[in-house]
Amino acid sequence: MATWIVRLATGPGLKVALKDLIDVAGIPTTAGSRALARRAAPAPADAVCLAGVRAAVDQGTATIVGKTNLHELAFGITGVNQWFGTPGNPLDGRLAPGGSSSGAAVAVASGEADIAIGTDTGGSVRIPAACCGVAALKTTWGRVSTVGVRALAPSLDTVGPIARDVEGLTAGMALLEPGFVVEQVTEPATVGRFRFRAAPRVDAAIDAALAATGATTVDVELAGWVDAGRAALTLLGAEAWVANRALVASGGLELGADVAGRLRRGSTVGADDLGRAAARAAAWKAELGAVFGRVEVVALPTLADVPPTLERAEAEMSARATLPVNLAGFPALVLPVPARPLPASLQLVGPPGSEARLLALGGQVEAAVGASR
Repeated sequence: MATWIVRLATGPGLKVALKDLIDVAGIPTTAGSRALARRAAPAPADAVCLAGVRAAVDQGTATIVGKTNLHELAFGITGVNQWFGTPGNPLDGRLAPGGSSSGAAVAVASGEADIAIGTDTGGSVRIPAACCGVAALKTTWGRVSTVGVRALAPSLDTVGPIARDVEGLTAGMALLEPGFVVEQVTEPATVGRFRFRAAPRVDAAIDAALAATGATTVDVELAGWVDAGRAALTLLGAEAWVANRALVASGGLELGADVAGRLRRGSTVGADDLGRAAARAAAWKAELGAVFGRVEVVALPTLADVPPTLERAEAEMSARATLPVNLAGFPALVLPVPARPLPASLQLVGPPGSEARLLALGGQVEAAVGASR
Protein backbone atom coordinates (compact mmCIF):
# COMPACT_ATOMS: atom_id res chain seq x y z
CA MET A 1 0.00 0.00 0.00
CA ALA A 2 3.02 2.32 0.30
CA THR A 3 2.53 3.27 -3.36
CA TRP A 4 -0.76 4.98 -2.51
CA ILE A 5 -1.97 7.56 -0.02
CA VAL A 6 -5.55 7.08 -1.24
CA ARG A 7 -6.64 4.17 -3.45
CA LEU A 8 -9.78 4.62 -5.53
CA ALA A 9 -11.81 2.12 -7.53
CA THR A 10 -10.70 1.22 -11.04
CA GLY A 11 -13.11 2.10 -13.85
CA PRO A 12 -13.10 2.42 -17.64
CA GLY A 13 -10.37 3.93 -19.80
CA LEU A 14 -6.89 5.03 -18.88
CA LYS A 15 -5.93 4.45 -15.27
CA VAL A 16 -4.66 7.81 -14.01
CA ALA A 17 -2.76 8.25 -10.74
CA LEU A 18 -2.22 11.67 -9.16
CA LYS A 19 0.66 12.66 -6.90
CA ASP A 20 -0.69 13.69 -3.52
CA LEU A 21 0.36 17.30 -3.99
CA ILE A 22 -2.46 17.78 -6.49
CA ASP A 23 -5.88 18.71 -5.13
CA VAL A 24 -8.76 16.38 -5.93
CA ALA A 25 -12.19 17.60 -4.86
CA GLY A 26 -13.34 15.92 -1.65
CA ILE A 27 -9.97 14.35 -0.77
CA PRO A 28 -7.39 15.87 1.62
CA THR A 29 -3.97 16.65 0.12
CA THR A 30 -1.28 15.30 2.48
CA ALA A 31 1.95 15.83 0.51
CA GLY A 32 3.15 12.60 2.13
CA SER A 33 3.52 14.39 5.45
CA ARG A 34 2.00 13.40 8.80
CA ALA A 35 2.31 16.98 10.00
CA LEU A 36 0.18 18.15 7.06
CA ALA A 37 -2.17 15.16 7.04
CA ARG A 38 -3.21 15.82 10.64
CA ARG A 39 -4.70 19.19 9.69
CA ALA A 40 -5.62 18.71 6.01
CA ALA A 41 -9.28 19.22 5.08
CA PRO A 42 -10.87 17.77 1.94
CA ALA A 43 -9.95 19.86 -1.08
CA PRO A 44 -12.87 22.09 -2.13
CA ALA A 45 -12.12 21.68 -5.85
CA ASP A 46 -9.83 19.94 -8.30
CA ALA A 47 -6.53 21.54 -9.19
CA VAL A 48 -6.83 23.54 -12.42
CA CYS A 49 -4.49 21.13 -14.25
CA LEU A 50 -7.04 18.31 -13.79
CA ALA A 51 -9.73 19.86 -16.00
CA GLY A 52 -8.80 17.59 -18.90
CA VAL A 53 -8.55 14.54 -16.65
CA ARG A 54 -11.98 15.24 -15.18
CA ALA A 55 -13.46 15.71 -18.66
CA ALA A 56 -12.02 12.34 -19.70
CA VAL A 57 -13.47 10.74 -16.56
CA ASP A 58 -16.89 12.19 -17.42
CA GLN A 59 -16.57 10.79 -20.95
CA GLY A 60 -15.61 7.34 -19.67
CA THR A 61 -12.13 7.41 -21.25
CA ALA A 62 -10.18 7.69 -18.00
CA THR A 63 -10.45 6.84 -14.31
CA ILE A 64 -8.62 8.44 -11.40
CA VAL A 65 -7.36 5.37 -9.53
CA GLY A 66 -5.81 7.13 -6.55
CA LYS A 67 -3.40 9.62 -5.05
CA THR A 68 0.17 8.44 -4.83
CA ASN A 69 2.80 8.59 -2.12
CA LEU A 70 5.86 10.82 -2.38
CA HIS A 71 8.95 11.95 -0.59
CA GLU A 72 7.59 14.07 2.25
CA LEU A 73 6.49 17.54 1.09
CA ALA A 74 8.08 16.68 -2.29
CA PHE A 75 11.39 17.76 -0.73
CA GLY A 76 13.72 14.83 -1.37
CA ILE A 77 15.21 12.66 -4.09
CA THR A 78 15.16 9.13 -2.62
CA GLY A 79 11.41 8.54 -2.27
CA VAL A 80 11.87 7.24 1.28
CA ASN A 81 8.89 8.20 3.46
CA GLN A 82 8.84 7.28 7.16
CA TRP A 83 5.18 8.20 7.63
CA PHE A 84 3.42 6.48 4.73
CA GLY A 85 6.03 3.88 3.83
CA THR A 86 8.45 3.75 0.92
CA PRO A 87 7.05 2.53 -2.41
CA GLY A 88 8.79 -0.63 -3.60
CA ASN A 89 10.77 -0.29 -6.81
CA PRO A 90 9.33 -2.84 -9.30
CA LEU A 91 12.78 -3.35 -10.86
CA ASP A 92 14.19 -4.61 -7.54
CA GLY A 93 12.81 -4.00 -4.07
CA ARG A 94 16.30 -3.23 -2.79
CA LEU A 95 16.52 -0.17 -5.03
CA ALA A 96 15.32 3.34 -4.22
CA PRO A 97 12.14 4.34 -6.07
CA GLY A 98 13.44 7.91 -6.45
CA GLY A 99 11.79 11.12 -5.41
CA SER A 100 9.87 12.98 -5.01
CA SER A 101 7.16 11.40 -7.22
CA SER A 102 8.01 7.92 -5.95
CA GLY A 103 4.54 6.44 -5.77
CA ALA A 104 3.63 7.88 -9.17
CA ALA A 105 6.56 6.17 -10.90
CA VAL A 106 6.02 2.90 -9.02
CA ALA A 107 2.30 2.86 -9.90
CA VAL A 108 3.18 3.18 -13.58
CA ALA A 109 6.10 0.73 -13.52
CA SER A 110 4.00 -1.90 -11.72
CA GLY A 111 1.04 -1.52 -14.09
CA GLU A 112 -1.31 -0.13 -11.44
CA ALA A 113 -1.62 3.07 -13.49
CA ASP A 114 -1.26 3.83 -17.19
CA ILE A 115 -0.39 7.48 -16.55
CA ALA A 116 0.62 9.34 -13.42
CA ILE A 117 0.56 13.10 -13.05
CA GLY A 118 3.41 14.34 -10.88
CA THR A 119 5.37 17.48 -10.16
CA ASP A 120 8.97 18.37 -10.95
CA THR A 121 10.76 21.11 -9.02
CA GLY A 122 14.31 19.76 -9.06
CA GLY A 123 13.85 16.46 -10.90
CA SER A 124 10.80 15.00 -9.19
CA VAL A 125 9.21 13.21 -12.16
CA ARG A 126 12.51 12.50 -13.92
CA ILE A 127 14.44 10.96 -11.02
CA PRO A 128 11.79 8.36 -10.02
CA ALA A 129 11.16 7.54 -13.69
CA ALA A 130 14.90 6.90 -14.08
CA CYS A 131 14.96 4.75 -10.93
CA CYS A 132 11.92 2.67 -11.95
CA GLY A 133 12.74 2.23 -15.65
CA VAL A 134 9.89 4.31 -17.08
CA ALA A 135 9.48 7.61 -18.95
CA ALA A 136 8.59 11.11 -17.78
CA LEU A 137 8.21 14.62 -19.11
CA LYS A 138 9.16 17.76 -17.21
CA THR A 139 7.14 20.51 -18.85
CA THR A 140 8.15 24.09 -19.58
CA TRP A 141 7.77 26.24 -16.47
CA GLY A 142 4.35 27.91 -16.57
CA ARG A 143 2.92 25.76 -19.35
CA VAL A 144 0.70 23.68 -17.04
CA SER A 145 -1.15 25.50 -14.27
CA THR A 146 -0.02 24.85 -10.69
CA VAL A 147 -3.15 26.42 -9.13
CA GLY A 148 -4.41 23.81 -6.69
CA VAL A 149 -1.03 22.06 -6.57
CA ARG A 150 0.74 22.40 -3.23
CA ALA A 151 3.79 24.59 -3.76
CA LEU A 152 7.35 23.62 -2.97
CA ALA A 153 9.26 26.33 -4.86
CA PRO A 154 6.94 28.34 -7.13
CA SER A 155 9.71 29.69 -9.37
CA LEU A 156 10.71 26.10 -10.22
CA ASP A 157 7.53 23.99 -9.78
CA THR A 158 6.10 22.24 -12.84
CA VAL A 159 3.46 19.56 -13.49
CA GLY A 160 4.07 16.69 -15.91
CA PRO A 161 3.25 13.05 -16.76
CA ILE A 162 4.95 9.73 -16.04
CA ALA A 163 4.17 6.72 -18.25
CA ARG A 164 5.78 3.55 -19.50
CA ASP A 165 6.61 5.02 -22.90
CA VAL A 166 6.26 8.01 -25.21
CA GLU A 167 2.77 6.98 -26.26
CA GLY A 168 1.68 7.11 -22.63
CA LEU A 169 3.35 10.48 -22.07
CA THR A 170 1.56 11.84 -25.12
CA ALA A 171 -1.76 10.66 -23.69
CA GLY A 172 -0.80 12.25 -20.38
CA MET A 173 -0.05 15.58 -22.05
CA ALA A 174 -3.39 15.40 -23.87
CA LEU A 175 -5.09 15.07 -20.47
CA LEU A 176 -3.18 18.05 -19.10
CA GLU A 177 -3.58 20.05 -22.31
CA PRO A 178 -6.54 18.85 -24.41
CA GLY A 179 -5.68 18.99 -28.09
CA PHE A 180 -1.99 18.29 -27.53
CA VAL A 181 -0.38 16.32 -30.40
CA VAL A 182 3.16 15.20 -31.11
CA GLU A 183 5.06 16.69 -34.03
CA GLN A 184 5.74 14.57 -37.08
CA VAL A 185 9.48 13.97 -37.43
CA THR A 186 10.98 11.97 -40.26
CA GLU A 187 14.64 13.02 -40.23
CA PRO A 188 17.20 12.13 -37.56
CA ALA A 189 17.81 14.92 -35.08
CA THR A 190 20.85 17.07 -34.51
CA VAL A 191 21.71 16.34 -30.89
CA GLY A 192 24.05 18.24 -28.60
CA ARG A 193 25.69 15.71 -26.29
CA PHE A 194 26.55 17.19 -22.89
CA ARG A 195 28.91 15.12 -20.79
CA PHE A 196 28.94 15.54 -17.06
CA ARG A 197 30.49 13.11 -14.59
CA ALA A 198 28.54 9.91 -15.28
CA ALA A 199 29.50 6.25 -14.99
CA PRO A 200 31.05 4.87 -18.18
CA ARG A 201 28.26 2.29 -18.56
CA VAL A 202 25.65 5.06 -18.48
CA ASP A 203 27.50 7.21 -21.00
CA ALA A 204 27.89 4.17 -23.25
CA ALA A 205 24.18 3.38 -23.04
CA ILE A 206 23.26 6.97 -23.90
CA ASP A 207 25.66 7.08 -26.83
CA ALA A 208 24.45 3.73 -28.17
CA ALA A 209 20.81 4.82 -28.03
CA LEU A 210 21.54 8.07 -29.87
CA ALA A 211 23.64 6.27 -32.48
CA ALA A 212 20.82 3.81 -33.12
CA THR A 213 18.55 6.67 -34.22
CA GLY A 214 21.05 7.89 -36.81
CA ALA A 215 21.18 11.28 -35.10
CA THR A 216 23.98 13.71 -35.82
CA THR A 217 25.61 14.11 -32.42
CA VAL A 218 28.00 16.89 -31.47
CA ASP A 219 29.51 17.48 -28.06
CA VAL A 220 28.42 20.73 -26.41
CA GLU A 221 29.94 22.59 -23.50
CA LEU A 222 27.76 24.13 -20.80
CA ALA A 223 30.14 26.19 -18.73
CA GLY A 224 27.43 27.36 -16.35
CA TRP A 225 26.09 23.90 -15.49
CA VAL A 226 27.57 23.55 -12.00
CA ASP A 227 26.78 27.11 -10.95
CA ALA A 228 23.23 26.70 -12.28
CA GLY A 229 22.74 23.65 -10.07
CA ARG A 230 23.95 25.59 -7.03
CA ALA A 231 21.68 28.53 -7.81
CA ALA A 232 18.71 26.19 -8.22
CA LEU A 233 19.43 24.65 -4.81
CA THR A 234 19.55 28.13 -3.26
CA LEU A 235 16.19 29.12 -4.71
CA LEU A 236 14.64 25.75 -3.96
CA GLY A 237 15.73 25.83 -0.33
CA ALA A 238 14.59 29.40 0.27
CA GLU A 239 11.21 28.95 -1.39
CA ALA A 240 10.59 25.58 0.28
CA TRP A 241 11.17 27.26 3.65
CA VAL A 242 8.60 29.94 2.86
CA ALA A 243 6.07 27.32 1.74
CA ASN A 244 6.55 25.09 4.78
CA ARG A 245 7.87 27.15 7.70
CA ALA A 246 4.53 26.97 9.50
CA LEU A 247 4.89 23.19 9.65
CA VAL A 248 8.35 23.51 11.15
CA ALA A 249 7.14 26.00 13.73
CA SER A 250 4.08 24.03 14.80
CA GLY A 251 4.90 20.44 13.95
CA GLY A 252 8.62 20.11 13.44
CA LEU A 253 8.77 16.91 15.45
CA GLU A 254 6.28 15.39 13.01
CA LEU A 255 8.51 16.08 10.02
CA GLY A 256 11.11 13.63 8.81
CA ALA A 257 14.58 14.61 9.98
CA ASP A 258 15.89 14.88 6.42
CA VAL A 259 13.11 17.22 5.32
CA ALA A 260 13.19 19.31 8.49
CA GLY A 261 16.95 19.74 8.08
CA ARG A 262 16.60 20.92 4.50
CA LEU A 263 13.89 23.37 5.46
CA ARG A 264 15.99 24.84 8.26
CA ARG A 265 18.93 25.24 5.92
CA GLY A 266 16.62 27.05 3.52
CA SER A 267 15.72 29.49 6.29
CA THR A 268 19.33 30.73 6.32
CA VAL A 269 19.30 31.91 2.70
CA GLY A 270 19.65 35.69 2.65
CA ALA A 271 18.66 38.43 0.23
CA ASP A 272 22.17 38.62 -1.23
CA ASP A 273 22.13 34.87 -1.86
CA LEU A 274 18.80 35.17 -3.66
CA GLY A 275 20.05 38.06 -5.75
CA ARG A 276 23.08 36.11 -6.88
CA ALA A 277 20.92 33.07 -7.67
CA ALA A 278 18.52 35.17 -9.74
CA ALA A 279 21.42 36.67 -11.71
CA ARG A 280 22.83 33.20 -12.29
CA ALA A 281 19.42 32.01 -13.50
CA ALA A 282 19.22 34.78 -16.10
CA ALA A 283 22.72 34.09 -17.39
CA TRP A 284 22.07 30.35 -17.44
CA LYS A 285 18.85 30.68 -19.45
CA ALA A 286 20.74 32.73 -22.02
CA GLU A 287 23.60 30.24 -22.18
CA LEU A 288 21.39 27.19 -22.55
CA GLY A 289 19.06 28.97 -24.97
CA ALA A 290 21.99 29.85 -27.24
CA VAL A 291 22.83 26.15 -27.60
CA PHE A 292 19.49 25.58 -29.33
CA GLY A 293 20.63 27.80 -32.16
CA ARG A 294 22.99 24.95 -33.10
CA VAL A 295 21.19 21.75 -32.07
CA GLU A 296 17.59 20.60 -31.67
CA VAL A 297 18.00 18.96 -28.28
CA VAL A 298 20.65 18.44 -25.63
CA ALA A 299 21.17 14.83 -24.53
CA LEU A 300 22.64 13.70 -21.22
CA PRO A 301 21.94 11.10 -18.53
CA THR A 302 19.27 11.68 -15.90
CA LEU A 303 21.33 10.03 -13.14
CA ALA A 304 25.08 9.62 -12.96
CA ASP A 305 24.66 5.84 -12.65
CA VAL A 306 22.01 3.14 -12.73
CA PRO A 307 19.38 3.19 -9.94
CA PRO A 308 21.03 2.91 -6.49
CA THR A 309 20.09 0.81 -3.49
CA LEU A 310 18.01 2.38 -0.75
CA GLU A 311 21.08 2.52 1.48
CA ARG A 312 23.14 4.39 -1.10
CA ALA A 313 20.39 6.49 -2.63
CA GLU A 314 20.99 9.84 -0.90
CA ALA A 315 24.71 9.85 -1.68
CA GLU A 316 24.55 8.49 -5.21
CA MET A 317 21.55 10.44 -6.49
CA SER A 318 22.96 13.76 -5.35
CA ALA A 319 24.73 13.67 -8.72
CA ARG A 320 21.47 13.81 -10.67
CA ALA A 321 21.48 15.97 -13.79
CA THR A 322 18.14 17.68 -13.30
CA LEU A 323 18.35 20.89 -11.23
CA PRO A 324 19.89 23.15 -13.89
CA VAL A 325 17.00 22.31 -16.23
CA ASN A 326 14.51 23.52 -13.63
CA LEU A 327 16.47 26.74 -13.15
CA ALA A 328 16.18 27.43 -16.88
CA GLY A 329 12.50 26.44 -16.91
CA PHE A 330 13.03 24.36 -20.07
CA PRO A 331 11.27 21.04 -20.81
CA ALA A 332 12.99 17.67 -20.53
CA LEU A 333 12.02 14.13 -21.52
CA VAL A 334 13.56 11.07 -19.85
CA LEU A 335 13.47 7.55 -21.27
CA PRO A 336 14.96 4.22 -20.17
CA VAL A 337 17.71 2.84 -22.43
CA PRO A 338 19.39 -0.57 -22.20
CA ALA A 339 22.34 -0.93 -19.85
CA ARG A 340 23.63 -3.64 -17.54
CA PRO A 341 22.64 -4.70 -14.97
CA LEU A 342 19.85 -2.10 -14.87
CA PRO A 343 18.45 0.39 -17.38
CA ALA A 344 20.07 3.79 -17.72
CA SER A 345 18.00 6.91 -18.30
CA LEU A 346 18.45 9.24 -21.27
CA GLN A 347 17.42 12.86 -20.78
CA LEU A 348 16.55 15.07 -23.75
CA VAL A 349 16.30 18.80 -23.01
CA GLY A 350 14.67 21.21 -25.45
CA PRO A 351 13.91 24.93 -25.68
CA PRO A 352 10.78 26.34 -24.03
CA GLY A 353 7.54 24.98 -25.48
CA SER A 354 9.19 22.10 -27.34
CA GLU A 355 7.35 19.23 -25.60
CA ALA A 356 5.73 18.03 -28.85
CA ARG A 357 9.13 17.92 -30.53
CA LEU A 358 10.80 16.17 -27.59
CA LEU A 359 8.19 13.44 -27.58
CA ALA A 360 8.58 12.93 -31.33
CA LEU A 361 12.34 12.56 -30.93
CA GLY A 362 11.78 10.29 -27.95
CA GLY A 363 9.65 8.09 -30.16
CA GLN A 364 12.57 7.80 -32.56
CA VAL A 365 14.80 6.68 -29.71
CA GLU A 366 12.28 4.09 -28.53
CA ALA A 367 11.90 2.70 -32.04
CA ALA A 368 15.64 2.57 -32.63
CA VAL A 369 16.49 1.00 -29.27
CA GLY A 370 13.78 -1.59 -29.70
CA ALA A 371 15.10 -2.47 -33.14
CA SER A 372 18.67 -2.75 -31.88
CA ARG A 373 17.92 -5.18 -29.02
